[in-house]
Amino acid sequence: MRDQVTSSDRGNYGAVIALAAISFMLLRKWIAGGVCKSHARLDGRTVVITGANTGIGKETAKDMARRGARVVMACRDLTRAENSAEYIRRFTGNGNVVIRHLNLASLYSVREFAKEFKATEERLDILINNAGVMMCPKCITEDGFETQLAVNHLGHFLLTNLLLGMLKRSSPSRIVNVSSIAHVGGKIEFDDLFFDKRPYSSLLSYKQSKLANVLFSRELAQRMKGTGVSVYCLHPGVIRTELNRHVLAWYPMLKTILSLPSMLLMKTPWQGAQTSIYCAVTEGLERKSGCYFSDCTEKDPSPEGKDDEVARRLWEESVRLVGLNNRH
Repeated sequence: MRDQVTSSDRGNYGAVIALAAISFMLLRKWIAGGVCKSHARLDGRTVVITGANTGIGKETAKDMARRGARVVMACRDLTRAENSAEYIRRFTGNGNVVIRHLNLASLYSVREFAKEFKATEERLDILINNAGVMMCPKCITEDGFETQLAVNHLGHFLLTNLLLGMLKRSSPSRIVNVSSIAHVGGKIEFDDLFFDKRPYSSLLSYKQSKLANVLFSRELAQRMKGTGVSVYCLHPGVIRTELNRHVLAWYPMLKTILSLPSMLLMKTPWQGAQTSIYCAVTEGLERKSGCYFSDCTEKDPSPEGKDDEVARRLWEESVRLVGLNNRH
């Protein structure tokens, strides 16, 4: 009888293990999200990707190069950028992958990048505003801006506007802005954008900057109607990348607590890049200009992300802060 019970128990254990394994595989598949299925080629096209030396930016650059595009990796750290570019060249066989210096925390650097790009490149078909910082300590840029809003929104706002002429001339063209689900519950504090009057919160600052991405995309899409330039915004998912380094610095115990769950429950950079790639290359997506995507599917942004009045006001304030005239 004991042997029979033991055999039965072993059978039960085996069934439980099998069920657990199947459940885990299904969970991983769900977490991984959608995959871009487009086989579109980008031969003869030029793609600019900010923050392309690591994480989802690097995976996006690799995919664009694999499709035959000329890829311009716009990065702050040129040494790391060149290492990543060389890897992409070898991996894809596409030698037309170049690096350019871009520090989004500096309006001067953004203007210099745009000036050089327009002087040396003939076209721009896809601009992917991917770079970002997440929940970093409060720091003020050389222009007097709080870093998260400066890098995540204002730098990309200026860059995009300075390159709009080339995007229009190269149309049909696309702009892809990487935001985050963190925009939900965010608020644009026009009276205190840089936390000069209130205590600094790295989380509230991050949410504000990601909401700014959504609102910028929405307003830009309206302004680009009839030009052949389409605009998309997206949440890439929760990803295992260096973007989390400041969160772990604030809460060091999380590094230990989340190390195993992060391996199981977070997307890889390749998986996280899929929605950026989807928005950049999927055929027939022009009618969805201004929309928000997640897991390669159109999703509704938060109510805050659909406020056209706030979007217009943010545009006007951003124009003032970066010193643009309002031609666009």
